[in-house]
Amino acid sequence: MLGTRMSAFLKLSKRDLKYDFPASIVVFLVALPLCLGIAMASGAPLFAGILTGVIGGLVVASFSGSQLSVSGPAAGLTTIVYGAIQQLGAYETFLLAVVIAGIVQLVLGIIKAGMIGNFFPSSVILGMLTAIGITIILKQLPLAFGMTGAHAFELEDGGGIAAFKDTVFAAVNLGAAVICFLSLAILIYWPSIKGLNKLPAPLAVVIVGITLGFAFQGTPFALTIGETHFVAIPTVSSFEEFTGLFIFPDFTQIVNPDVWMVAVTIAVVASLETLLSIEAVDKLDPFKRVSPTNRELVAQGVGNMTSGLLGGIPLTSVIVRSSANANSGGRTRQSAILHGIWLLLAVLAIPFVINLIPLACLAAILLHTGYKLAKPALFKSMYGKGLDQFIPFIVTVIAIVATDLLKGVGIGILVSMFYIFRANIQNAFIFDFTKDPETDDQADSKVVITLAEEVTFLNKAAIQKQLYDLPKAVKSVTINGRNSKFIDKDVIEVIKDYEQNALSKGVEISLIDIAYKKQPQKNFKWSKKEVLES
Repeated sequence: MLGTRMSAFLKLSKRDLKYDFPASIVVFLVALPLCLGIAMASGAPLFAGILTGVIGGLVVASFSGSQLSVSGPAAGLTTIVYGAIQQLGAYETFLLAVVIAGIVQLVLGIIKAGMIGNFFPSSVILGMLTAIGITIILKQLPLAFGMTGAHAFELEDGGGIAAFKDTVFAAVNLGAAVICFLSLAILIYWPSIKGLNKLPAPLAVVIVGITLGFAFQGTPFALTIGETHFVAIPTVSSFEEFTGLFIFPDFTQIVNPDVWMVAVTIAVVASLETLLSIEAVDKLDPFKRVSPTNRELVAQGVGNMTSGLLGGIPLTSVIVRSSANANSGGRTRQSAILHGIWLLLAVLAIPFVINLIPLACLAAILLHTGYKLAKPALFKSMYGKGLDQFIPFIVTVIAIVATDLLKGVGIGILVSMFYIFRANIQNAFIFDFTKDPETDDQADSKVVITLAEEVTFLNKAAIQKQLYDLPKAVKSVTINGRNSKFIDKDVIEVIKDYEQNALSKGVEISLIDIAYKKQPQKNFKWSKKEVLES
């Protein structure tokens, strides 16, 4: 009975398995290096990246209502995770924040807050993603050149750039640099090569990196084996060793305010990234299915709670793996679930192969990911949308890179609000100036000012300036408030004062429905009598 209910809940389909199975292989091949690379960029254990990918496949996909979305560790959270681990001082304390973030997401889903993404300006969200891309690029440059330890570029908590410290050309490893730049070339050009592009570009990068890692031994390009140039996930030979890989949260830090601040930050950013990804994935769906956003928040909450309890890093719905799923012919959530199974089998069965992957390969994948988030075409596109979109966007980018993500987003929202207020002020009324139709004489000109639907104190200055700047030749002024649902008392006072001033100068003035109107109540019910009368 339980198995039947679970099967019905997951809605597994044998009919779609022939599409989902090959798609799951492609998603697995794309996800494996990304899970490792994102964990590395986040300053977390590499096993945590694989574990998070497994949870994204097995747990999140089981609860999600999206058929094509794939969840796992997200590049967009790397700066937050890196800064949070440094700030909290212990990985176990950070895991507690991940658990709490999952609970927050679960509550958001239950209270139906799936529309939360609509309350953030798109220019700020794009600026946030662009800044994350720039930070990822700067953070991976040392590994791209084989510089580790003291030769790495220092990063402030949250992702801002402090300085390039102790970086000397002698520290560059030529082998790592060759592998990285060759990997970048593969990532860029491989998808356009017919025949070869059936093999995912990230997998080709891994194969080439492992091959060159062996070929360079004994040459000036050699990578140092057993130190910091290769992936190093633990190999297990027993169930006890496998269970020993899991790290558990430190619940004694539950009263630590920093833990709660990190948790809320992760919950908000992860939810936003998930909702944006879900919207994009639905557009890729050939069947045009619409994913339930509230249910997705619940699924992400359960996933992050599980990840934090077992030692993983935060996860979201991720567009790169999701688009690979859609483009590979995936039909249902089975492909995402199966990709989680393949990740688990890989870490159990072939960890020795994974440990042959040079870190320069992962750096190349993340550099490519960062570039896609912050490509120059995006800056051009935002500039073309006007300064009211471009300035909040560029301010958000600069603020996040210079400080941290939370402060940067806050600054971006404040700048965006300035443009919203300015637009509200400028749209306070419609001004219509007409001359005498027969003589075209300005002495007989008339002015009609039609007020907007909502006229607040913010519009006071604009209306006052317009009224007192009217040409002296104007002999008739009409101010129409019939379409207004609300007119602020301050605005009415300005209009009444102008009326007295105009009458004293012999100007004919007409006020239509200019009176204080209360803000309309949002929650009301029509009576049966009112419905019939309307």
